[in-house]
Amino acid sequence: MLTSDDSRLRAVAAYGLSPDVMQGDLEPLNLLASALFGVPTSMVSVVAEHQTFFASRVGISVCEVDRRISFCHSTITKDEPLVILDASQNPNFHDNPLVNGPAHVRFYAGAPLIGPSGAAIGSFCLLDTRPREAFTPADVANLKLLATLALDKMELRRLERAEQASNNRFRQMAGTSPAGIICADHEGIIRFWNQGAEAMLGFSAAEAEGQPIDFIVPHRFRGGHAGGLRHVGAGGTPKLVGQSVELSALCKDGSELPIELALSMWRDDGTASFGAIIRDLSGRRANEERLDRLAHRDHLTDLPNRLVVRQRLDAIVRAQQEAVLLVLDLDGFKQVNDTLGHSAGDRLLQDVAKRLVSVTCPLDMVARLGGDEFAILLEGGADRRGDFVAERLIQAVSVPFTVDGLAFNLSASVGVAVYPSHARQADDLLSAADLALYAAKNEGRQCHRLYSPGLRQAALQQHALAGELRRACENGEFQLFYQPQVDAAGRLVGAEALLRWEHPDRGLQSPAAFLPFLEKSSLAVEVGQWVLQTACAQAAIWRQDAPSFRMGINLFGLQLHTGDLVAEVRAVLKQAGLPAAALELEVTENIILQQNDLALQMLRTLYADGVSIAFDDFGTGYASLSLLKRYPLSRLKIDQSFVRNIGQSREDAAIVRSIVHMARAFGLGVIAEGVETLMQQERLLAKGCDELQGYLLGRPMPATSFASRFELKNPPVREIAA
Repeated sequence: MLTSDDSRLRAVAAYGLSPDVMQGDLEPLNLLASALFGVPTSMVSVVAEHQTFFASRVGISVCEVDRRISFCHSTITKDEPLVILDASQNPNFHDNPLVNGPAHVRFYAGAPLIGPSGAAIGSFCLLDTRPREAFTPADVANLKLLATLALDKMELRRLERAEQASNNRFRQMAGTSPAGIICADHEGIIRFWNQGAEAMLGFSAAEAEGQPIDFIVPHRFRGGHAGGLRHVGAGGTPKLVGQSVELSALCKDGSELPIELALSMWRDDGTASFGAIIRDLSGRRANEERLDRLAHRDHLTDLPNRLVVRQRLDAIVRAQQEAVLLVLDLDGFKQVNDTLGHSAGDRLLQDVAKRLVSVTCPLDMVARLGGDEFAILLEGGADRRGDFVAERLIQAVSVPFTVDGLAFNLSASVGVAVYPSHARQADDLLSAADLALYAAKNEGRQCHRLYSPGLRQAALQQHALAGELRRACENGEFQLFYQPQVDAAGRLVGAEALLRWEHPDRGLQSPAAFLPFLEKSSLAVEVGQWVLQTACAQAAIWRQDAPSFRMGINLFGLQLHTGDLVAEVRAVLKQAGLPAAALELEVTENIILQQNDLALQMLRTLYADGVSIAFDDFGTGYASLSLLKRYPLSRLKIDQSFVRNIGQSREDAAIVRSIVHMARAFGLGVIAEGVETLMQQERLLAKGCDELQGYLLGRPMPATSFASRFELKNPPVREIAA
C-alpha cells in the first residue's frame, strides 16, 4: 500500500522535472517576484524523495538542498503559504543549517504548488538574508497568484509528457483536464475536442469535431494552419511542435480570446496525429499586468516607483544621454502623521504627487522613492533646467494643503545631480542627488542644492566619524568636564556636565568637532544615558560636601524620542542616591520644536517628580513665548551671544532685561552663560540674573580639577564606560 508521500512522489514524477529544467519558462516569474517583493532570491522548488531541487531560480547559486533542512519540505504540508519573518527567532528553524550557516537565511515565504491530483509538488518561494517586520495579506495573495501562474506552466509540461507517452493516455487525461485539449489528424481535421475546449470557446464537441483546425482561427489569420499540419504529416519538418505560442482563438459568439497553445505530435502506425493544449490567457494577462503594476508603480500615489527610476537611469547610462535627477524630500511631513495619523498623511502624499506632476513636463518622470521622498527625472536637460524645475517644485509644495478641514504648511528640500557630469553610473547618480538633498536640508530647508564633489568627501568623513564614535563608546574614550555655576554672592551652586572626547590619535576634541554629528546619530541615546549615569553619580559624591549642589545635564533630541526617558532618569537617580531636585535637564528650543506630545508628557512627568527643566540658549529661537506657556520649566539660560556685548549693545542689554522680566513673570529662575569679564558680571547681576556661568567663574574642567578647586574632598566618581 502506498504511503501519502509515495503517492505524492508519483505525482511529482509525472512532471519529469529536474534542476533548472524549466528555467526558461519560469524565470520571468521569479524575476517579477524578486522585484515585486524586494527580495534577492526567488525559486520554484520541487520536493523529491531525498532532495529539494529548483526547477527555476534567480539569486541563488545552488540548484538543490537536502530535503530534511529545506523550508519547502514544511511548506508542502500546508494548504496556505508558509511565512517566516525571522528564521533566527523561529523555534522550528533557528537551528537549521540554512539559517545559522553560510546561507544566512532570515526571511522565507513559500506558497505550495498543489497539482490537479491534490498532491503538493513543491513551492513558489522567496528568500532574503534580512528579516522582515511584516508580510501583509496583500503580499500573501500576490505570492499565491505567482504560484498559480507557475503551476499553469508546469501543468503544460505534464500534459505534453503524457501526450508523448501515448495518444490513448493523452485522450484519457484530456477528457478530465481543465485545459482545452484538441486533437487533429494529419490532414488538420479535428478528431477530438474535450470539455475544457468547449467551456473555453463555446463550441461543443459535435460542432467542432470533423472541422479543419482553422475552425478556431479568426478569419484574418486562416489558411496556413491546416496546410502546415498536412506538410508535417507528410514527413515535413515541424515548426511549432514542442513549442508554446500565444495567439487569438475564435469563440462561438464571434469574440476573440487570447490563448496559449502548445502543439505536440505522435505517430500511430506511421500516421501523424497532433494534440494541442490551449489555455485561456485573459485572466493570466490581467494578473500579470496587475503584478507588473504592483512591481513598477507606487501603490499609494500611482507614480512610478524606485525600481522604475533605477531602470530608466540604467537606460540613460547605456545610451549616454544627458539627464538631470532631482530628489525631493518634504519638510514637516512627520507633524501631519503625528497630528492626524497615517491615513491623513497618505492623503497628503497623494496631493503632493499631483502637484509635482502638475508643474513638470509630460516627458519628465515623477516617481515616489518611498516615505515622503520623490524623484523627478529630466532627460536631455542641463544644469539650469534642473534649477528651474527645483524652484517650481519647492513653490508648488509651499502652497498650504488642506487635510480633514485643517490647513498644513509644508516645505520641500531638493537635491540635484546631473548625468554624466556628476556620476557615470545609476547608483552613483542617485547617491549624488541624495547628498545634495542632505546638504539642502542642512542649510535651512526649503531650498535646492546642486551636487558637488565636496559633498561626497564630507559624507565619507562623516562615515569615518561614525565609526570612530562607535569605537569611542566601546573603548570608553568619552569623558565629562564640569563648568561651575555660581549665585550672585559667588557661591558654588552647581555645575553643567559637558561632554568631551579624548581621541587616541588627535587628543582632546572640541565639542564642535563631533557633537553636531553625534546629536543626529543613533549613538546619541547610548551616550546620553552614559552622561546621565556618570554626572548623577558624581553629583551624589559632591553633595556630601555641598548639600545644595545641582548638576545640569544636556539632553540629546533623540532621548526624547524613545519614550523611556522617565524610567531611565528615575532609575539613575535611585542608583546614585541623588534627589530629583539635584538634577537639572537642559533642552534647547530647536530640540523641543522637533518633538511630539510624548516628549512634552515625559518632561511634565519629570518636572512633577522634582527634576528641574532649563531652557538652554534661550532667545536664539523663534517660538520662545509659546514654549514658555506650554512646557514645564524651572529656569531660563541666557545665551552667551547676548552676554558678549551687553556693555556695548543697547539691543543685547534690552534683550537680557526682557528675558529676566519674562522669567519673573513666569516664576522662573535665570542663569547667564558665557560670562568672561567683571563688567559683564556686574551688569547681569544688576539686571536681576540669579546665577552666572562662564570663563570668569571657571572653565570646563575634569572632575578631579573641579573637586580640587572647590574643595570637594570626596574623590571623583569612576566614570562609567559608554
